[in-house]
Amino acid sequence: MTGAAPTATPETLPVLYRDARLVVVDKPSGLLVHRSPIDRHETRFALQILRDQLGQRVYTIHRLDKGTSGVLAFALDPDTAREYGAIFAQRSVVKTYVALVRGWPAEAGTIDRPLAAVEDDRSGPQSAEPRESRTAFRRVATFELPVCVDRYPTSRYALVELAPHTGRRHQLRRHLAGESHPIVGDSTYGKGKHNRLFRERFGVQRLLLACTRLEFTPPGSETALRIEAPLAAEFTALLTRLGAQHAAVPFSPSSP
Repeated sequence: MTGAAPTATPETLPVLYRDARLVVVDKPSGLLVHRSPIDRHETRFALQILRDQLGQRVYTIHRLDKGTSGVLAFALDPDTAREYGAIFAQRSVVKTYVALVRGWPAEAGTIDRPLAAVEDDRSGPQSAEPRESRTAFRRVATFELPVCVDRYPTSRYALVELAPHTGRRHQLRRHLAGESHPIVGDSTYGKGKHNRLFRERFGVQRLLLACTRLEFTPPGSETALRIEAPLAAEFTALLTRLGAQHAAVPFSPSSP
């Protein structure tokens, strides 16, 4: 007699915060926020996973790139989606990201470089006119690998904390690439030699960019919220390994 086939456990997303109008989750790298013509083969979407998990409709407020992990907020009704969408558009939300980049940037600074719009799968072709785009950064730690990737005998990398003041599509990835500090694992704006080094040497299969914190005051409230997500296990493990073997300055995985 053949027993019943085991039932697959439904996928869920870690919930970082929830109230009557809002739910914030920790999105893993490699997961699309919603269905996209750009990735027609994909069948997993944060929007649908969360709908099934909560047993109700949810609505996107903002987006993270497929490869970016971390804090992602959804509204529980259309009115809330519109209200939160407005505060995101008004730059009333403080966003903090962490990335591992090629090279050693300055200790701190702001990248102020206009960016032309990237064609969006939902809104169609965009104007090519560059728009104001600013990203503040702070260097957290530096690493130096005894490997020749370009023309130098060693290869330098840095962990940086990023705070975008504007919300252009792919802003962080494009700004860092434009400063010759592309994010490791970025197959679109990065450098293949460095991506390949981390894939072969450390098993890195993802974009090393994470949204670690959102800070905002909910519509109609006077109390600010600060919602944080820990770095994904594989990101933390890589930093621990780099810190133990190749740190050029004192480093702790909890530094960001």
